[in-house]
Amino acid sequence: MLWDKQDLVNTHQDWLAEEVPVALVYNGISHVVMMASPKDLQAFALGFSLSEGIIASPADIYGMDVVPTCNNGLEVQIELSSRRFMGLKERRRALAGRTGCGICGVEQLDDVVRPIPSLPFSQQFSLSKLDAGIESLRGYQPVGQLTGCTHVAVWLDEQGQVSGGYEDVGRHVALDKLLGQRSLAGWSDGAALVSSRASYEMVQKAAMCGVEILFAVSAATTLAVEVARRCNLTLVGFCRPGRAMVYTHPQRLLP
Repeated sequence: MLWDKQDLVNTHQDWLAEEVPVALVYNGISHVVMMASPKDLQAFALGFSLSEGIIASPADIYGMDVVPTCNNGLEVQIELSSRRFMGLKERRRALAGRTGCGICGVEQLDDVVRPIPSLPFSQQFSLSKLDAGIESLRGYQPVGQLTGCTHVAVWLDEQGQVSGGYEDVGRHVALDKLLGQRSLAGWSDGAALVSSRASYEMVQKAAMCGVEILFAVSAATTLAVEVARRCNLTLVGFCRPGRAMVYTHPQRLLP
């Protein structure tokens, strides 16, 4: 119910975005639980697996099912190749029982920002094409238009046209969904555009999936800029029609 101080008698119906716990379960072992919108979860699981370095390509996943679980939650049951599952178990074993600074259960600050291979300089993007992508964001955010409660991530081709996009209540999840679909569709030329700020996790996820250019509607953090500089990612924030703030590696950007 929406209350309006100008009208104390009438009430109005409002829309709410759905948010549910989603568990990613690899070969029967639950790895992480995220709060997410309950759609496009296979794309999310694929993108998360790629951006976290659990798999190197979609071929490392042999099967995937989404099943309901307790407390209105959902499980994405993922069958990994034996080699990738062994690597995941080794990572979990290395993190188990650690004590220290308490950031996400890791012991050293170096563990927060994972090593990322340096990106090549194979992409270019004309800033004059960015406005078309920004104007297209709302079309890929139907729940957000009703609720004002979601983020969206889209892939822009070289002409600034949207190849595809995903929304979610979580900005990281929206990006993971996009990265998952990108890996299946083979989108390579172009750039990612997100409706949120650019934190270091967003930069890290994009770079782990080979994205060379990341546009963000809002600001970037200092750590995001540092990570982008180190891994050769072109990071651009405050993207608005006719303007943008270039933080790192401007050589990929054309007028």
